Amino acid sequence: MNCTDTRLVTRRQAVLALLGSAVSACALGATRAGARRPPPFEEVAHGVFIRSGVDEDANAANGDAIANVGFIIGRDCVATMDAGGSLEDGETMRAEIRRRTSLPIRYVILSHAHPDHVFGAGAFLEDKPAFVGHSRLANALAIRGEYYRARLESELGKSRTGCVVAPTLLVERTRSIDLGNRVLELTAHPKAHTDNDLSVVDTQTGTLLASDLLFVRRVPALDGSLRGWLKELQVLKAIRARRAVPGHGPASVDWPASAAGLERYLNTLLAETRAALARGVTIEEAVNVVGRSERGKWALFDDYHGRNVTQAYKELEWE
Repeated sequence: MNCTDTRLVTRRQAVLALLGSAVSACALGATRAGARRPPPFEEVAHGVFIRSGVDEDANAANGDAIANVGFIIGRDCVATMDAGGSLEDGETMRAEIRRRTSLPIRYVILSHAHPDHVFGAGAFLEDKPAFVGHSRLANALAIRGEYYRARLESELGKSRTGCVVAPTLLVERTRSIDLGNRVLELTAHPKAHTDNDLSVVDTQTGTLLASDLLFVRRVPALDGSLRGWLKELQVLKAIRARRAVPGHGPASVDWPASAAGLERYLNTLLAETRAALARGVTIEEAVNVVGRSERGKWALFDDYHGRNVTQAYKELEWE
């Protein structure tokens, strides 16, 4: 991998990243005991292969393979859904693609800017694909990308981490990609989980690849707009998909039934944050009282819920 590739985020953008960076909603955490490798890729629908990530923060043992990632094989070419959480993770997915097909990898879809979904992109540079992202993805990577890279490097080491690869094909609202008798419908969403979320529908199999617009089992991470996420969840629920692939959780889940837990969590966060604001509860106090009924229902709750409350409080404070 050539880290001076022209598609990488520029040096000026890297400086902006150091000035404007914020902690990722899928933050890079301290190494945890009992870290495990993710399961193998499974074919959740014809030609759709998904590897579910482990419910942990990034660490040396799991190689930041903590998000659900995968690929779709068409008649003429292949598209990935996300790239993996590190160069090593991306290389693992590329090897899996090559084990199954010799078709060219023409599209690497990057669902949003969080490191567990994009840092494997460098593994695909030699394929010269279009790196596909939301119209706001490039700016998000410019602001945060080098910060994320430095944090991930501290966990994994430089050789395993990868570079920040900027998108080369942007989606303003919707776009169709034809893999050869197989059309993927891409949607760029308004501010929700982040401000640069992209979802994909494989029209051939009726599979919704929702990425982090859908969390199952692992606690949701709010890095955009709470009200916006609830609104976009309704948009997604209107899609008549046969199944969904969440950004975290099982490789495939029933749709839209699998959205119930996320919707409950977000509505609880909304209602209880508003109630806390009405009572004059401070932001520091709100972290300890809002949404505590959800604590036993999600993995990594204590790692992320407090930050979600803080984000919600700031958003709702002036409504």
